[in-house]
Amino acid sequence: MIDLRRVTDVWRRCDVVVRDLPFGVLMAVASLLPALHGKGTQVGDLPIRAFDTLAFVVIALESLPLAVRRRWPAVCLALVSLGFALDQVRGYHVLASNAMPIALISAGAHLERFRRVTVILLSTAYVPLALALNRLGASEKVEGYVVFYLALALAWGIGVWLRSTRAAEAERRRHVAEATRAAERTRIARELHDVVTHHVTAMVVQAEAARYLTAVPDRLDATLSAVTDTGRRAITDLRHMLDLLKADHDTDVGMPSTGELHTLVERTRRAGQPVEFVEEGSPAESGGSAEFVTYRVVQEALTNALKHAHGSPTAVRVRHGEKEISVEVSTGGSGSRAASPGGSGRGLAGLRERVEALGGEFSADRRAGGGFVVRARIPVGGRS
Repeated sequence: MIDLRRVTDVWRRCDVVVRDLPFGVLMAVASLLPALHGKGTQVGDLPIRAFDTLAFVVIALESLPLAVRRRWPAVCLALVSLGFALDQVRGYHVLASNAMPIALISAGAHLERFRRVTVILLSTAYVPLALALNRLGASEKVEGYVVFYLALALAWGIGVWLRSTRAAEAERRRHVAEATRAAERTRIARELHDVVTHHVTAMVVQAEAARYLTAVPDRLDATLSAVTDTGRRAITDLRHMLDLLKADHDTDVGMPSTGELHTLVERTRRAGQPVEFVEEGSPAESGGSAEFVTYRVVQEALTNALKHAHGSPTAVRVRHGEKEISVEVSTGGSGSRAASPGGSGRGLAGLRERVEALGGEFSADRRAGGGFVVRARIPVGGRS
């Protein structure tokens, strides 16, 4: 059996001239049929004349150039117009004369240069054609010639409309592509910020603490081991990110979720941050994006705690509800550094966008007695 899909694909890969040629050949063949003689476009209403040698030339001029109506629309329009003029003056009125509006539509849609000049030349050439037909005894009145000219102008206008529609669609696709690339760059930047900032901050804090543990070998060894483990985790997460950028990746595989919050909290404790973790309820079976965003909120808040409230008691509370996940991360004001809800704010801004994209709410504020508190309400199954 013939695979129609494969045939269609092969046809689409053919050159545009090859694809347009059959229509012109079909029109030429149909014009030779006796039953269709005199069924073409008529202007001037001259009596129909029998075929002679010139009639075959006229048919060829009017039909065969349609093969290049998209590749060379100006050439197509010039040849078809010449054939049309001969057809009307000689009175053949072959079926191929219907190619004139088709050539005009194609020129209006595909002609790139000298469009205005083309319109002026065609309009000017129409006047001597009308005068020639009138001298040959045509019974057409002036208003008839005007109506026919308007019909030709309408064909050109249809081509112009098709051209503008195609250009608008191309512009829309360009904007969509740019927006998609920008969104993808933003997504990658967020993931890099979340992964790199958290792990590197933990490593820096642990390395600073190691300076003061040279006299305590056991604690120094544990601290350096924690730095090594954090570095390895960072490398693993970065490799996972690179895997996500592949075209055939599964976006749901290996993404962090609320089930990994205990591990995240434990790593933060090993970096020297006292963290109290309270989790209420059970994660939904299909939390999806909500769980991923919840993990990122807690991760960024703990990163800020390490950077700006190191050593300060930190509380993480996560409550799983039927319709939403509530997150609150707070620090006291007794850390080794001044409390702040975040350095440049880039991470918090990214979190706000993530949460709001799911239809939730996000806030990050300083506390009156020092420290900061981050709160988020993330709908389960919200829009993505």
